[in-house]
Amino acid sequence: MAVNVRIPTILRTYTGGQSEVQAEGATLAEVIADLEKNHAGIAARVLDDQGKLRRFVNVYVNDDDVRFEQGLETATPAGSGVSIIPAVAGGC
Repeated sequence: MAVNVRIPTILRTYTGGQSEVQAEGATLAEVIADLEKNHAGIAARVLDDQGKLRRFVNVYVNDDDVRFEQGLETATPAGSGVSIIPAVAGGC
């Protein structure tokens, strides 16, 4: 099942500068594995050493925050949009 994955600027070095790529998978975990297969190194920026979503990376399937759904087991039906959004913090 192909989904469209929106890639933030900070991760575009892994996708050859592309802001959106396609990936295959019935769940978010499968989509991330497919991203890693086609864009080596990207999974390490999204997942921690235990294979869980990094604390400061937000991922949405369509408009749903996966942290409030099934996490990496969130379904990704064909045609879904997946957004990877690094958290932004700081200020004066």
